[in-house]
Amino acid sequence: MDDYRPYNPYAEDPQPPKRSEKPEKKRGIAGYFLAGLSGVLVGALLLWFMMPSLQSALPNNGTRTAGNITQTEQVSTEVTTDITSAVEKTSAAVVGITNLQEVNNFWSSEQSGEQEAGTGSGVIYKVEGDRAFIVTNHHVVDGANSIEVTLAGGKKVSAELVGSDVWTDLAVLEMDATDVETVIEFGDSDALTQGEPVIAIGNPLGLDFFGSVTTGILSGKERVIPVDLNEDGQQDWQTEVLQTDAAINPGNSGGALINIAGQLIGINSMKISTTTVEGIGLAIPINSAIPIIEDLEQNGEVKRPTMGVTLVDVEQVPSFHQQETLKLPEDITTGVVVDEVIDNSPAAAAGMQQYDVIVELDGEKVENMLDLRQYLYTEKEVGDTMDVKVYRQGEIVEFTLELTDNNAL
Repeated sequence: MDDYRPYNPYAEDPQPPKRSEKPEKKRGIAGYFLAGLSGVLVGALLLWFMMPSLQSALPNNGTRTAGNITQTEQVSTEVTTDITSAVEKTSAAVVGITNLQEVNNFWSSEQSGEQEAGTGSGVIYKVEGDRAFIVTNHHVVDGANSIEVTLAGGKKVSAELVGSDVWTDLAVLEMDATDVETVIEFGDSDALTQGEPVIAIGNPLGLDFFGSVTTGILSGKERVIPVDLNEDGQQDWQTEVLQTDAAINPGNSGGALINIAGQLIGINSMKISTTTVEGIGLAIPINSAIPIIEDLEQNGEVKRPTMGVTLVDVEQVPSFHQQETLKLPEDITTGVVVDEVIDNSPAAAAGMQQYDVIVELDGEKVENMLDLRQYLYTEKEVGDTMDVKVYRQGEIVEFTLELTDNNAL
């Protein structure tokens, strides 16, 4: 008979029940697969429910999701650099210059009128009272019947030519200052360092590209460029210029070359343009331009010293006349021939004669008219005395003459 054991939760089971000795059956491959798949589905559902809260916690990356469409938001960024600051400070002082010339129109009943002959750039450098003064290139305003200035805001103002100088290719204009917003500050072109950044501002190819800005570096200082002013194939002058690789194109002439501080360091003047040359722009150094600007503003012209003669290079004289007419020694093949002595001139007063051959000025050798002009116009002033050495019929003759104003003869 079995022992009777009523249920007693507090009674200790003297012997735990034995495990079945029969081994469990191993779970099949299908069972593992279904269990794994269930886990994946549960995890995906949890991630889907949590996604909105995760998106709100992430930083804004400029995109926005609406349904299944991702939109990119526009982000505005204001960039300020030394270049943008210099341009902002300076650009309103750079203007457009339109050269208006009178033309005859055969097909028009009026038979005449003014039309645009060319455009360039200019720089407002001074306001005095109700008048503003602009510096530009001589070749920009050469031959103009009237001149029109286009301001940064697009307004057009009539301007008057104060003075112009062909030798330095500089001109000064004057106009009403009512709408002038700013004037440029002069820098020091002698203090420039080769390789420092420079900025060109002007109107390349006309007013459609008004106020264009190009950047580069100062490629070279104290470059000397020969210039043929009367287009006769002979060099008449040597212009000192700054060289830059900032793009300078037709229409930039007369515009500003500035440094990183927004100061005017040069007047853009020309470029060397051939199929084998790239990136050579030229500007007149402001330190060379300032005395010319002051002369033009005060006198309407540049007063330069003169001897009172007309000249011809010895190299242009046939060898027969070098020997028979001028009587030059065989070893003298350079110099400048006095073709004519002007009455009442310093040369006439000193006793200079036709066919004298100038070979030295103040002890400096003179080989041609270019040398003579460079020395006379850059080293001497009106009222200075100058020692001149010449060959006259094969003999050395020396003079001392007092230079006078070239406009006084």
